This record gives sequence, C-alpha cells and structure tokens, in this order.
Amino acid sequence: MTWDKPIRAALAAGFLALTGAAAQAGPIMDQIRARGQLNCGINTGVAGFALPDSRGVWQGLDVDLCRGLAAAIFNDVSKVRFIPLSSSTRFTALGSGEVDVLFRTSTQTMLRDTTLGLRHAVTYFYDGHGFIVRSSAGVQRVRDMAGATICLIQGTTNEQVTADYFRSVNVQFRPVVFERTDQAAAALQAGRCDTFGTDASQLAAVRSTMQTPSDWTILPERFSKEPYGAYVRRGDDEWFDVVRWYTTAVIEAEELGVTSQNAEEMRRTSTNANVRRLLGATPELGQSLKLDAAWAYNAIRAIGNYGELYERTMGERTPVALPRGPNRLWTDGGLMYALPMR
Repeated sequence: MTWDKPIRAALAAGFLALTGAAAQAGPIMDQIRARGQLNCGINTGVAGFALPDSRGVWQGLDVDLCRGLAAAIFNDVSKVRFIPLSSSTRFTALGSGEVDVLFRTSTQTMLRDTTLGLRHAVTYFYDGHGFIVRSSAGVQRVRDMAGATICLIQGTTNEQVTADYFRSVNVQFRPVVFERTDQAAAALQAGRCDTFGTDASQLAAVRSTMQTPSDWTILPERFSKEPYGAYVRRGDDEWFDVVRWYTTAVIEAEELGVTSQNAEEMRRTSTNANVRRLLGATPELGQSLKLDAAWAYNAIRAIGNYGELYERTMGERTPVALPRGPNRLWTDGGLMYALPMR
C-alpha cells in the first residue's frame, strides 16, 4: 500500500506522541517499579505448572512465565515474588491487589471475563477436562461410572463441567470437594474417591507424583475446552497490554526460531524485520509498551521461547510427560498462534 506523505507524517507524529517520555506506564506498572518486584499469583502445587523442587525453589511453566515477565520489566528474573493461591482465593487475591497478575492454570470463560472485574490476557495453554481412574478398575468410558465418588477442586470450572456431563447422560455421581489438588490426589490414592476430575494436564501432573504411575489411567475422553491465560485486573489497559504482548512474544519467539541460546546472535545479525522488532534491534515494540527496547530479548534470554518452556516443564522427557497436542504451533497442527507483533 502507498500512503500519501501527509498521512505518513500524521501517523509518525501520533506514534511519537504515544511513545514519548511523557507517556505514563499505568498505575499497576508504576506500583511494580516502585516496589522493585512483581507479585505473581501461582498454583499451590501442580507438577509442570508450579511446584517447589527439593531445594524449595518453585519450578514449572507458570512459574517461568512469571520469571520471564520480571525479566521483561526489570531485566532480572529474581525480581518476582511467588504467591501460591488456591482455586477459591485466586481471583479475590488478584481483585484486591495482593497480586499483580495470575499465571495460575486459569480458564477463560465468558462469565469470568465479564463479571469478576478481571481480564484474560491471552491463551498460553489449551486443555480439556478429563478423569483419572485406577487401571485395575477396568473403566473404559466415563458414562460407565454410575454412582461413582468423584474428587473435585472447589472454585474451578471442573465442578460445573462434571455436573453438566453426568446430568446430560442421566447418571448419578457423588462429589467430594477439596480446596487443593494435592488434597484430592491424596484422597484418590487413599480410596476415598473412585476418580478425580480435572484438566488433563493436571491429571498427568498428579499421575507423575503417584508412587506407581502405571497403576493409574487417564481416560481419553475430554468434556470441555479449557484455555489457560494470565489474568489481570480491569481498568489498567497499559498493564493488560504488557502482560498480553509479553506472553505473545514468548510464542512468537518459537515461531521465529529465536531461543534462549541464539537470541543474542540473532539480535545482532538477523535481517528479518519481525526478529529485529521482537528482539529490540529496532525499538518500536518496547516504546509502545513503555518498556526498554530489549524487553522481549531479556525475557527470552532468561526463560526461552514457548517450546523451550513446554519441553522443560512438562514435555515427554519430564515426569509429567504430556504430549504437546493442541499446544503445538499452528504451523505444526496445533492451536498456538502468536498475534502479529508489528
């Protein structure tokens, strides 16, 4: 497209006004910078997403996304405070300002997005509701579990999904509700429940922590769409933009072949305009977010691209051993798709 010179000049002037020194980063970003630390809400403990290792250091996909966001803001992954939250307290903690952002296996739904005073930034994980049973039970289909006692987590979409499904097939079940995943897993192993219903990724995480994982089978059926994304409070568009485009940048890096290992070289040598924008060789993306030009470069150097994150935290070489499935890139038959960063 060819633009007239006056139009080009007007657009350039508008961009400079937007990104000038007087531009404000928004109240939440101002608070984060003033305290020198990002407060990030995470799960109380689910392998692959957020779980302390033997040294007490938090590990997992959600945890690393928090660290990467700290790197994008401060160029320092240590400037983050992890706040473990249960399913029933997570949105209250975010709404009250106890945390700045939730990276906590939280599904986007219409009612959450329209009634809680919160916003879902962008999807970073696609999942679906399933059930795990003892392999020795011989259960092949969920609808065969008439009268089953089912462990569920309070305050999750899984409560409603389970009730809706069993009602639809006119089968009775007995729910046993817990606050945390580890509590439900312990009850399942103790025989208090016949099955545990939650998202398939968390079932794989639970199975990986069982004494004998092969004793447990995750049934193949899926009963819902569970797109996870970071949540932020409504009313601060600048902070929403930072979280949304930071998450997108991690996905975009995998699409472009930028990794934690080659980011420095690609920033210096790449002639690809998309790579140069992403890594801050040209400054416009950072300017638009009121961040340093190297914001995405710093994050990717620190935590890697989306593929690196996935394989390190829940890929097939980890105890969780969850195939990427719908979380493959769209160019590989999956649903993971970075919005255009230009």
